[in-house]
Amino acid sequence: MPSGDTAASRLAALNERARGSLMEKMGLEWLRADPQQVVARIPVEGNTQPQGLLHGGASAVLAESIASVGAWLADPTKVVLGVELKVNHIRSGKDGFITGVGTPLHTGSLLAVWQVRMTDDRDRLTAFSTCTVAFREPR
Repeated sequence: MPSGDTAASRLAALNERARGSLMEKMGLEWLRADPQQVVARIPVEGNTQPQGLLHGGASAVLAESIASVGAWLADPTKVVLGVELKVNHIRSGKDGFITGVGTPLHTGSLLAVWQVRMTDDRDRLTAFSTCTVAFREPR
């Protein structure tokens, strides 16, 4: 990140970059973003399956978005691409927000592996994910 980078400017830039993307359509909001921890949340409302519960795919989007941004912050000169995503759904999200907290398990020159814990507004675990991303040179 540039030397004048601040946490507030980083979050504003991430929220701005999400305009027009799936993340914006889902209502994803970045709460913290640095190479050691990324936090974002999505509302349950608007991201549900027919029974009114949080769609599992919404948890997957939240997890991969967090891991990708965290890896990109570790090396913003690279393009970050998802390679593998595993999500364990523990509890149904029914209302409010689901917040994901991601931390790196490994950051290398070619790959990074992140874990993301997702919780509801009562801090109950709803899902747990690991995500592997690859670093590539921009074209």
